[in-house]
Amino acid sequence: MFCLRGVRYRDILDIERLEIPEGKVTCIVGESGSGKTTLLRLLNKLISYDNGEIVYKGRSLKDIDSVELRRRVVMLPQTPPIFPGTVRDNLLIGLVFSEKPLVGEEKLLEIMEMVHLDKGLDEDAEKLSGGEKQRLALGRVLLMDPEVFLLDEPSSALDEDTEEVVIGSLVKYAGERGKTVVMVTHSKQVARSFSDKIVEINHGRVVSR
Repeated sequence: MFCLRGVRYRDILDIERLEIPEGKVTCIVGESGSGKTTLLRLLNKLISYDNGEIVYKGRSLKDIDSVELRRRVVMLPQTPPIFPGTVRDNLLIGLVFSEKPLVGEEKLLEIMEMVHLDKGLDEDAEKLSGGEKQRLALGRVLLMDPEVFLLDEPSSALDEDTEEVVIGSLVKYAGERGKTVVMVTHSKQVARSFSDKIVEINHGRVVSR
């Protein structure tokens, strides 16, 4: 799916070679400041690498239009934005931005159940707790139905029990549809339980893969 060769970014990342398999769950682990989030941002073309090459499905990222890429490869930041309006508005806004058809209430409720968000569609999204907002943003990304989910600490605001259920639902959903998941996580339990591949980064370098 992704192949990185000789990729350098400032003094933050120096990756000799890394392959991220298609249709699998890859967890990126490492100490804070090791370059994990920077790696996700490179894969989404939010920043540009200084040297080397990143290939996505056989094409150099430099040859892929950024907007086109971000419709196929969607990133969920650690602190995702919550927009003014209702839960419904926030679920649908990703489809609006990516110019995809909107979905009906039944699909919205299905996604909310998947991320275990027990709220009404017409409730004020800004009044949700931190963990609820994180699950709402995850639901928004799931609705966009990309080829690749880039998730930066998607369960950081959740307690352990909720984390296991929500990440489990996400991994099941992705597996049934052949999606690729690249997930930065602080949780060794999440990495052990749900990943097909674990990549450890230390001081910007891949130390295991």
